[in-house]
Amino acid sequence: MTTTANAAYWEPLWADGRRYRQLCETEKRLMDQHLGPGHGRHALDIGSGDGTLARHLHHELGYRTTGVDCSPSALALAAGHDSGPSPLWRCLDITADELATLPVPAYALITCRLVYRWMDNKPAFLNRVRQLLAPGGTFWVITEIAGRRTSTDPALQGLGIIPGDAELLTTGWSVVHTADLDVLRGYALRP
Repeated sequence: MTTTANAAYWEPLWADGRRYRQLCETEKRLMDQHLGPGHGRHALDIGSGDGTLARHLHHELGYRTTGVDCSPSALALAAGHDSGPSPLWRCLDITADELATLPVPAYALITCRLVYRWMDNKPAFLNRVRQLLAPGGTFWVITEIAGRRTSTDPALQGLGIIPGDAELLTTGWSVVHTADLDVLRGYALRP
C-alpha cells in the first residue's frame, strides 16, 4: 500500500506552494472550550504544516509547543513566520521515525489537524499517540467527514473519514467529546 503520510507525498506539494485550510474563529473557540489554557504544559502538533495551529497553541493558549511535519518545506514556511519566542519545529515522520528524538517524552496535549484521514495504518498511528500522551492529557483531532462536501465530484465526496475510521479513532478513550464544523468534526479524546 502506498502511504500518503510521508515526505515523498507531502514535500512536493508544500514545495510547490500548496496551502491548506487555515484556522477559523469557530475552530479557535472550540479549542478554547475543549483544551483550555496550556499553563506552560507541553503540546505536540502532528502534521503542523505552515505552523498556524502550533503558533495558536503556543502564543494564544500558552502551551510549550513542538510542531512536527514530514515536509522540510512546510517546516521552513512555519519557521519563517516566527519572531521572538516560538514553537519548536522538528522534521519527523510520526508514523516511522524514532519518537525518542522529540524534545520531551510525554505531552499534555497532542493535536492532529487535517492529518488523521491520511494515516494508512490508523491503529499504529493511534498507538504512537497513546505512547506520547501524558496521563490525563488530551488528543485533539480535526478531520473531514466523508460525504459532507456539497461538490458533485465523487473524488471530493470521498475525502475525509468514514464511520469505521471515526469508530476506530474514538475507541478506547474514557472521554470523547465531538463538535461539528461544516465538513469537519473535532474530537477531544482523553485516556
